[in-house]
Amino acid sequence: MAEIVIRNLRKEFGAFTAVQGSSFTIADGEFFMLLGPSGCGKTTTLRMIAGLELPTSGEILIDGEDVSQRPASQRDIAMVFQMFALYPHMTVRRNISYPLVSQGLPRAQVQAKVAEVARILGISDILDKSVGGLSGGDRQRVALGRAIVRNPKAFMMDEPLGALDAEFREHMAEELRALHDRMRATTVYVTHDQLEAMQMGDKIVVMNHGVVEQFGTPQQIYDHPASLFVADFIGSPAMNFLAFHGAVQAGETEVDLGGVRLALPEVQEAASPRDLVLGVRPEHVTLSDSAPYRGRILASEYLGTTQIITLDCPHGRVKARAPSGQGVRSGETVGLSFRAETLALFDAASGRALRTAANRGVHHG
Repeated sequence: MAEIVIRNLRKEFGAFTAVQGSSFTIADGEFFMLLGPSGCGKTTTLRMIAGLELPTSGEILIDGEDVSQRPASQRDIAMVFQMFALYPHMTVRRNISYPLVSQGLPRAQVQAKVAEVARILGISDILDKSVGGLSGGDRQRVALGRAIVRNPKAFMMDEPLGALDAEFREHMAEELRALHDRMRATTVYVTHDQLEAMQMGDKIVVMNHGVVEQFGTPQQIYDHPASLFVADFIGSPAMNFLAFHGAVQAGETEVDLGGVRLALPEVQEAASPRDLVLGVRPEHVTLSDSAPYRGRILASEYLGTTQIITLDCPHGRVKARAPSGQGVRSGETVGLSFRAETLALFDAASGRALRTAANRGVHHG
């Protein structure tokens, strides 16, 4: 397996810049997610790592070796695509064995490796069936089998579950993560689905407009977003944003929101008077009669054990996640309290999170 280091990676297509100076490290054996909306540069980044696209500038190191300008055939990387890319006229066995046969491996060795991979993926009983008649889930397993059988240095997966329906997609995501845990193979996985990234990834790079906004563990990215984009993109519902004009000094542990002083993590950098945004996750908002910051209840969405309560507040709409048994009435004015250590503070113009005692060590792009 392999460590993959990306340094100042850039890709231009004529006047359009698809990837702008990306830098991050994928540790040996890590399940690494490239996450972002359509057109953010994640697939282009994956294709450059695989050697299907050559970078305009920057470095790609695999196991310490610079492979930036080498073609895919010289990188020992296996690709798994959303559309499977199988040979429909061949059996499952022939599809999986094809890379080994192409390398000229002895027949007995090929058969042994195919049998082992089929056992790992739970498809031993369909080895002699034609791929054309298989379900989407089984075809995806065959595509994975053809990648695994080579025992490459790393796997590149471009939205491999995108063509599956929601229920089966969740099941396959669990299977894929379990497979990775057994094999400990370095895996780079592209998705636009933040729930999939949070569920499966050891580390996540969040991209937007060709730029790495943040990278870190799922918990780091969820708890301490490095930008307004990440805070809005990660989480369902997304982080609440309370916009205000103000200033903060280094060392401050409160912020003035419309005359109400709210506690927050100690600010590490000063911000002169400007447009700022206070961010808070819905589960860190508590309805409290005694809290001085007030909001009017607009609606409540029942979700079984919890409910999402939407409130109209002086600085923007706020969603609060509360127990479903908590009684609320539309039109009622209530107090809102926030857990200080969970609050984030952003510069509205740049979108960047200000440094606080809570988000020290956050990796910005």
